[in-house]
Amino acid sequence: MNTPVTPEQQAEIDALRQAPGQTLRVVSEGMERHLYTAHPVLDHGFVRVIDYMGDDAAICQAARVSYGRGTKSVQNDQGLIRYLMRHWHSTPFEMCEVKLHVKLPVFVARQWIRHRTANVNEYSARYSILDREFYIPAPEHLAAQSSVNNQGRGEVLEGEEAQRVLALLREDAMRSYDHYESMLSQDGQQGLARELARMNLPANIYTQWYWKVDLHNLLHFLRLRADPHAQYEIRAYAEALCGIVADWVPAAFAAFRDYRLDAVSLSAQAAAVLKRRLAGEVVTQEDSGMAAREWREFVEVWG
Repeated sequence: MNTPVTPEQQAEIDALRQAPGQTLRVVSEGMERHLYTAHPVLDHGFVRVIDYMGDDAAICQAARVSYGRGTKSVQNDQGLIRYLMRHWHSTPFEMCEVKLHVKLPVFVARQWIRHRTANVNEYSARYSILDREFYIPAPEHLAAQSSVNNQGRGEVLEGEEAQRVLALLREDAMRSYDHYESMLSQDGQQGLARELARMNLPANIYTQWYWKVDLHNLLHFLRLRADPHAQYEIRAYAEALCGIVADWVPAAFAAFRDYRLDAVSLSAQAAAVLKRRLAGEVVTQEDSGMAAREWREFVEVWG
């Protein structure tokens, strides 16, 4: 794997680390260890924390301001956070924010940007020239189309077929970048504008952005993108973020894992079927009130 940050970015990180400033605000010791550290993701990508605000105590502080005397029965911060998570409260978690620097393939960025609850500033290929860096899947992540899920993967490609696909990915990416550079060239010609030349670049080229989001919306992102059914490439970023958030707000992340990430949601029909089964009744898909796909998903969890 290549070094995730450029020499210029590493020099900036080193300079910031060598000149720490004092602060009067509350800090998270777990998050302080992540500041300026680039966590590698995929073959050339990374996630690093630029700045953050708040911690577990900030969540509780906000909740107690909102609820006043109504929270006196909660014995400790961890219990309050679990109560808030269990009952789907959102605003206390919005009191924490994080700003991230992310390097990711364009096709992953297009998935990521669908989460429209953050502030984003992306590297501009109108003003700057993109680097010759492309995401090429590792062999174990090179899979055929799923036969049961139109937006998922099936069996891993092997042998000559895998090598053929990898060769095409590399060759097409390099050829597109060669043409990109050629169109930008000003050797004896005027050269095409960067904002036009970029249209020829493939979706696996890397881009970068700053992404600032509050904890409530970050956890929603992680609930969807750290799920085993999410596309592997964006899930790799979500899993890296899970490690960061667990250190930043450990009580909130533990509650999130228990009540969201590792929890199971039941529809009214599924709950009714489960009750009937517990009563000893044999229930089939035909008399369950569930469609075939929902029944299959139910059986995968409950047998």
